[in-house]
Amino acid sequence: MADELKRRLVHSSGAGLVALYLLADYFELGLTWPRFQVLMVALAVGTIGLEFLRLQVGLDWQIYDKLTRDYEQDQFAGYGYYMVSMTIAVLLFDPQIALPAMLMLALGDPISGAVSDDSLKFVKGPKVLVTMFVVSAIIAAPFLYETPPAVLAAALGATIADGVKVRIGDYIVDDNLTIPIYAGLLAWVVLEFVPI
Repeated sequence: MADELKRRLVHSSGAGLVALYLLADYFELGLTWPRFQVLMVALAVGTIGLEFLRLQVGLDWQIYDKLTRDYEQDQFAGYGYYMVSMTIAVLLFDPQIALPAMLMLALGDPISGAVSDDSLKFVKGPKVLVTMFVVSAIIAAPFLYETPPAVLAAALGATIADGVKVRIGDYIVDDNLTIPIYAGLLAWVVLEFVPI
């Protein structure tokens, strides 16, 4: 239980990246969106490098025992998917879409996980789905308030990614990879193609 709480806290710390960008933008500190994109790519490449060292070279830091789950010991870990998906969102979408998509992963996912019974269902229970949708909509609203359907679309994308397992062969796609991408994509579709 203590390790799970630590994982959730580390998960939530990704909100600091969004805060960094917003504060730097507000105080005009020179962290433009293109520079933030470069920062995110560097962080993702660094994360992939750490995972390569862990899996291929045998880097065995004690922190890995605390922050990875048993099934991740011999495969690419969730924190790697987390950084990769946030980076993809930042590269694909404008800030008004990418930033809430990042927060849905950083904050929405651990909150929905806290109300989950951790059973391995194909579709999570209604309580988890509703929690993820509501939290995601609250997160999206300050960024997309001028287009309420985009708020709902982003929340729906995050909820689907969090609540429905995608299986490819024997592999289950980690929701750390899909939450920002689904949320961002559905919000973008609404902003681009739905007449408001």
